[in-house]
Amino acid sequence: MTKNRYWRLDRNPEGNDFDSALSLVDGELPPLEDGQVRIRNEYLSMDAGTRMWMGPREDGYQPPLPLGQPMAGLAIGRVTESRDDRYPEGTMMRAFGQWADYSTIVPDEAWAVALDESVEDIRDHFGALGLNGWTALHGLQDVIGIGEGDILVVSAAAGATGMLACQAGRNLGARVIGIAGGPEKCSFLVEKIGCEMAIDYKNEDVAKAIRGFGEKPTAYFENVGGEILDAVLPNMALRGRIGICGLVAGYDLDEPMPGPKHFDKILMNRLRVEGIFIPDVPERGPALYETLLGWLREDRIFLPFDETEGLDNTLVAYNRMMTGKNIGKVIVKL
Repeated sequence: MTKNRYWRLDRNPEGNDFDSALSLVDGELPPLEDGQVRIRNEYLSMDAGTRMWMGPREDGYQPPLPLGQPMAGLAIGRVTESRDDRYPEGTMMRAFGQWADYSTIVPDEAWAVALDESVEDIRDHFGALGLNGWTALHGLQDVIGIGEGDILVVSAAAGATGMLACQAGRNLGARVIGIAGGPEKCSFLVEKIGCEMAIDYKNEDVAKAIRGFGEKPTAYFENVGGEILDAVLPNMALRGRIGICGLVAGYDLDEPMPGPKHFDKILMNRLRVEGIFIPDVPERGPALYETLLGWLREDRIFLPFDETEGLDNTLVAYNRMMTGKNIGKVIVKL
């Protein structure tokens, strides 16, 4: 039988102590069952939302992973065995698989797609053309309703989804303010991504900086929650729109996050607040992809990669992403 190394979730992590919660173990691949596909992983995607799967909370948008099971996550790789005629051997795929040498999936349960290999850099199927890109564009177009003249604030703007939201907002006609941690990230957002202003939340008063822009934001793409949300809410324009894509400030909590300090501003300023969750709208995938592919080919959108090599270094990459050491998309090359 074929050997397969995989990361196993042994216990719920405390904070960012992933080394004590996951272990790299050796196993063997069982024979495929009807409807299953096996992928030799080439890249793994590190995504903040998977932190919730590691915890015990049952009230998230995904149930927690059972302890003792392989850690799940998005992967790109080539099919080595298949018992699904739609995905024959040799197909390059993206799917929710396992942090492992091989992913064994049921395609319809794993958001599996066959990839267009004419795209020059296959990693872009994790980047601008991947679920981060889909989420950013869906959130801006369909949930927030971004248009010409909007003033858009994006939190975690130097992360994968945030950086793509900044560029998509700019392409849709908005003036963009990015919030990120540190001068290097903020310079990148202004010089490379096209943000009109970037706010360094580690060294600036975020609320004061937003007021200093001169015009109130009409839209907010939220990835963080907590103190950042508290700084943005009271500065929103009348009838502003807020799309909540992520709440990374609370992903390591075993209890619900405290409510925002300025919750009353939703009433006072008649704000509209809605969650963004791309699995709700699978039918939007093809249209979102075509728009993003057009922008990619026109050099109107891009995403840098923070790449770590080796399955054994997966937790190094994951910790970089969870502690904000990255600019762009964190991935692992196997």
